[in-house]
Amino acid sequence: MMTVAKGIKGLIFDCDGTLANTMPIHIEAWAATFAARGISCPPDFIEHVKGMPAENIIAEFNRRYNHTIDAHSFAKEKNRRAQLRLGEAQPIQPVVDIVLQHFNLLPMAVASGGTRDNVVMTLDAIGLTHCFETIITSDDTVAPKPDPQIFIEAARRMRVEPAFCQVFEDGHPGLEAARRAGMVAIDVRKFL
Repeated sequence: MMTVAKGIKGLIFDCDGTLANTMPIHIEAWAATFAARGISCPPDFIEHVKGMPAENIIAEFNRRYNHTIDAHSFAKEKNRRAQLRLGEAQPIQPVVDIVLQHFNLLPMAVASGGTRDNVVMTLDAIGLTHCFETIITSDDTVAPKPDPQIFIEAARRMRVEPAFCQVFEDGHPGLEAARRAGMVAIDVRKFL
């Protein structure tokens, strides 16, 4: 059972794949965008980079597979495709239960590599936007996961020391970022 560790004073959640089951939507958008450009993407690539901003994912794809895709235009097209379906997002109930159990008891933030529009659309779809006083996305000026800056900034905005924050994540970069920030890190995949 997923729980909040003793002594925790602030909760930080990733969005896609953690609060909401949006990964099938995003993976479909990635696949369609690659296909529209006549490029194949190894199936496991997105799994290893999820949680990073789309432009950074394309930069990593270019580096690994020797491509020269324009990261900005690709990310814009991928996000447009995803937005067409984000209203269908379904909650990941064990994580949502943690949010609902601690709403108005602990400060809570969302720290996501997604765009602000995508994150807000997703939170609206699952009815949780009002639960988060802090939402940090790739549109903010913070270094992306696995850099710990996004989590450290979330803690700062919540006015909680990083050591007293617990992060809920589903991606390797996010779990690494949480550890590097000195926070308790929960891999939600173990509970799903």
